[in-house]
Amino acid sequence: MDVDLRKLRYFVAVAEHLHFGRAADALHIAQPVLSRQIRALERELNVSLFDRNRRSTSLTEAGEQLLADARPLLAGAEALRRRVAEAADGKRTFTIGFMPGLIVTSAVRTLLARHPQLDVKVLRTSWDDQTDVIHDGRADVSYVRLPVDARGLGMRPLVTEPRVVVLPADHRLAGKESIAISDLADEHLLQDPDAVPEWRDIATELRTGTRVPQPRVRTVEEKLEHVAAGRGVVVLPLSTATFYTRPDIIHAAVRDLGPNHVCLAWDASRRSRLVQDFVAIAQEQSARPANASDGSG
Repeated sequence: MDVDLRKLRYFVAVAEHLHFGRAADALHIAQPVLSRQIRALERELNVSLFDRNRRSTSLTEAGEQLLADARPLLAGAEALRRRVAEAADGKRTFTIGFMPGLIVTSAVRTLLARHPQLDVKVLRTSWDDQTDVIHDGRADVSYVRLPVDARGLGMRPLVTEPRVVVLPADHRLAGKESIAISDLADEHLLQDPDAVPEWRDIATELRTGTRVPQPRVRTVEEKLEHVAAGRGVVVLPLSTATFYTRPDIIHAAVRDLGPNHVCLAWDASRRSRLVQDFVAIAQEQSARPANASDGSG
């Protein structure tokens, strides 16, 4: 049986919104059309994908499994579309994703020196999409900061760098050269607690159940605005914190906080000479002391 990618896209939209009306709005189609397509997909798969009643919509176990499988399948289809379109245009392009605080200029120059006819582009990524850009074809390689979901990816470790806590300039801990993670136990973290397990394991607001759900803060700039306003603290790689220096916040070393690991990632299923050339370039340059000191790739 062939699975219709359009129906899969419709399914993922409903699964992410858990609301047929909002999913239909996001897809710019009428809700009855969306409902018919989901019922048709359920018939084709001979399973029920959603538990629906008047008040809520939730995924069944089959729906959970389909969501896990559909996302990489749709991303792969999008990557295929992008690469075929580029080939049809006669362009040889190579796109490099990178996280804030990482400098990729030297690697780009080296790649261009070896492949002067190549159109090399760079793409700034975030914690939310640093591996998505590989799966959906927006980037051929991406400098990523761990942890990431490494399924389907080739990974090459490059550098490590310290992590620091970013605080308001008038914070009680401001001015200290270094602090302990225990000093932050009573602070509110403006990140997913799992991103900083050292804090998660001692956090007062988690232990007492007083952590208030917060709107998701996606970009570094947004996080730093919240820090400056005194709404919480963030933990960042040192190069990111120094890149975003501003007068109303400071950063401090945390003695018992593990380092951040920077890797180069690519689609493990691709057999591309250019990708392998760039992996070698990135690894060569990561061994240089200047790169290791500033956290660049």
